[in-house]
Amino acid sequence: MQASGKNAGLGLALVSACAFGGSGVAAKPLIEAGLDPLHVVWLRVAGAALVLSPLAWRHRALVRRKPLLLAGFGLVAVAGVQAFYFASLSRIPVGVALLLEYLGPALLLGWIRFVQRKPVTRAAAAGAAVAVVGLACVVQIWSGLSLDPLGVLLGLAAACCQAFYFVFADQGTDGDDVPDPMGVIAYGMLVGAVVMTVLARPWEMDWSVLGGNALLGDTEVPALALLGWVVLVATVFAYLTGVVSVRKLSPQVAGVVACLEAVIATVLAWVLLGEHLSTPQIVGGALVLGGAFIAQSSRPAPPVAPDPAVPAPETARA
Repeated sequence: MQASGKNAGLGLALVSACAFGGSGVAAKPLIEAGLDPLHVVWLRVAGAALVLSPLAWRHRALVRRKPLLLAGFGLVAVAGVQAFYFASLSRIPVGVALLLEYLGPALLLGWIRFVQRKPVTRAAAAGAAVAVVGLACVVQIWSGLSLDPLGVLLGLAAACCQAFYFVFADQGTDGDDVPDPMGVIAYGMLVGAVVMTVLARPWEMDWSVLGGNALLGDTEVPALALLGWVVLVATVFAYLTGVVSVRKLSPQVAGVVACLEAVIATVLAWVLLGEHLSTPQIVGGALVLGGAFIAQSSRPAPPVAPDPAVPAPETARA
């Protein structure tokens, strides 16, 4: 990984997208078995926090060194994305809510360009635009054109939180005091679990659902096995590989590659749940792949040449 540089980062971003994309396929049978969607989110975040708690103890010095980073990652990148997405989902169609959430990479480019005042490569911008068009086809946005304004605002809030996931993941990568990504994710999950406990009220959950089976397509699968996949693969593994990929690539490139999550989720739902995949969705998936390919081909902006009219500083003499 150290030697391959950008290629390793791209591979990790793709692995992370696959892991994140598999969350819906495992979570949907649990919801259909009787669990509330917010309860599934709480189980996901709280379970990941429990699994990562030894890492939190190992990296406990981060609480003193990077308290704002840990709090921001937990509140925004973990709890914020989930809470706003499910709130928007309750008011507008699923496909539209998903598309709004995945406007995050486009918003991220705006943040980098206009707030951080850093250059954004044309390839990254073009890749994001192509990916957004492809996502519109994947989620078939035309099927839900009558929208609730509050639902749209909540979906945009989820997109902002998703954009800041990449911003927080890239924090502290310069200098000597670089926080370990595993520690950041561990504490982010702990903070997120506390916030989601207040929102989801798990004491009202039907715990008996977890002791039975759920239908994955036509196959009965233990509910605990599906929950284990959601926690270990679609959360712990997905966040770890995702944060590391941001640090090896750049937030703008990793953000566009993350759009593949929606495509992967749609394909897995087709294969495992038997959900129909239409021609526009197939075309949209190809566009998202094309957008990710365009974005990852970007190169860092060349350094600005010094102005010849400005004299160079004198070098120190011995």
